[in-house]
Amino acid sequence: MDAATIIGIFGGTTLVVWASLMGGSVGLFWNLPSILIVLGGTAATIFIRYPLADVLGTAKIVRHAFVTRLDSANDVIAEFLNLSHLARRDGLLSLEHVELSDPFLAKGVAFCVDGQDVRQIEAIMLRDIQAMRARHQTGQAIMRAVAASAPAFGMIGTLIGLVQMFTGMDDPKKIGPGMAVAILTTLYGAVIAYLFAMPLADKLAFRSGQETDHKLLILEGVLALKRGENPRMIEETLNVFVAPKERLPSRVGRRDAGPAEDEA
Repeated sequence: MDAATIIGIFGGTTLVVWASLMGGSVGLFWNLPSILIVLGGTAATIFIRYPLADVLGTAKIVRHAFVTRLDSANDVIAEFLNLSHLARRDGLLSLEHVELSDPFLAKGVAFCVDGQDVRQIEAIMLRDIQAMRARHQTGQAIMRAVAASAPAFGMIGTLIGLVQMFTGMDDPKKIGPGMAVAILTTLYGAVIAYLFAMPLADKLAFRSGQETDHKLLILEGVLALKRGENPRMIEETLNVFVAPKERLPSRVGRRDAGPAEDEA
């Protein structure tokens, strides 16, 4: 669970509600016509802009803003070192029966076991990463569309409210409801856009970058494994994906460095 996303949404919502209560009853900020204009109009534009399947699949993508399940880079490196030791001792075919929790890693190891060419493995796995990024970008685009549409419909609601207010100037009882629609739709649109939609779009972009780096790390490890590189070289290659301050001490002994290094 991503604590930062939860804290941000809960804290921002709490502050808005608290500020509303300080100015009077929270009921003053509830107006059903305003909600229908903003939510209904925003939803309509999203369905017009994007295919139904993409819109319905957005919830699954937005979930990544709240939950992250990626293993740390150091854990992935340790797993590759174990695989490398096993492959050097018993051959690549011995990896066929190793249980791997990451589907992308399992796919790459399966390619190695099947004897696929290095360039073919790289091409297929890169296309997989590109397809993932395209799916993520669709989810981000939908959230940014929500952020753009909600304030626009808030303004539309404001205009509707002003029309109602001005056409009812002869009846003082109609002025209040018309003004409420005019003001509250702008408020609803701004809150939806700037407290929820835009921050979630940015968090999804950040998560997409994290997952891309994670898969690129796995890709480099799979290619090194296929090329038969020794564990020390695999560790050095994969450590570039880890910030220097987060890198662990080398887990590979000199006996794994390779014949040339041993002779030196």
